[in-house]
Amino acid sequence: MTNEDKIKQAFKDRNWNEIKTNDSWVIFKVMAEFVDGFEKMAKIGPCVSIFGSARTKPEDPIYKMAEDIAAKLVRHGYGVITGGGPGIMEAGNKGARSENGKSVGLNIELPFEQGNNIYIDPDKLISFDYFFVRKVMFVKYSQGFIVMPGGFGTLDEFFEAVTLIQTSKIGRFPIVLVGKDFWGGLMDWIKGTMLSYGNISPGDLDLINLVETPTEAVKVIDEFYSKYLLSPNF
Repeated sequence: MTNEDKIKQAFKDRNWNEIKTNDSWVIFKVMAEFVDGFEKMAKIGPCVSIFGSARTKPEDPIYKMAEDIAAKLVRHGYGVITGGGPGIMEAGNKGARSENGKSVGLNIELPFEQGNNIYIDPDKLISFDYFFVRKVMFVKYSQGFIVMPGGFGTLDEFFEAVTLIQTSKIGRFPIVLVGKDFWGGLMDWIKGTMLSYGNISPGDLDLINLVETPTEAVKVIDEFYSKYLLSPNF
């Protein structure tokens, strides 16, 4: 079977193992993930992404806060996008579902974590193998990022968005850190060290909003679009 025949067969039955013998052909798998993501996400409408730890338990107050934020976002006209997994992601989807809002899950295939949570709309669950493809979907189709306490993955999403906005690779949208106890130390370091070393500009600090409550978090989103007379990117 030629490489061309392998690709045709792979696209037919999604048996991607057939094309793993040659790195150059992996581009077609990447393309397929982009196509699937664009086709589904373009139909969803204005949404806000909620990020946070997959390890946060339902009894944790932070879980409840994420759930409340998601419900408020829906009441203010937005759908909710999460990474599709447990913890804060589950809370976000659960809050959106509680208000009959759009509940989107961009799941990543990982060998050591649970699958998608049960609160995602069945037609709005998209699974990815590649983190970078998944991150494009978050950035392209979100009207804002609300970042709850989390780990390395949460920091990755947060700093990538700030970097893309700072470098004018994407248009500005609101980025909200929730929880001063958790994020206050990071913000102090950014202001006291990064800024003092001259590695960022004073205006870069305006790209980040630090809040304490669900009401404040949603208010940042609302005021951003009202202040700048912007409409969602649809």
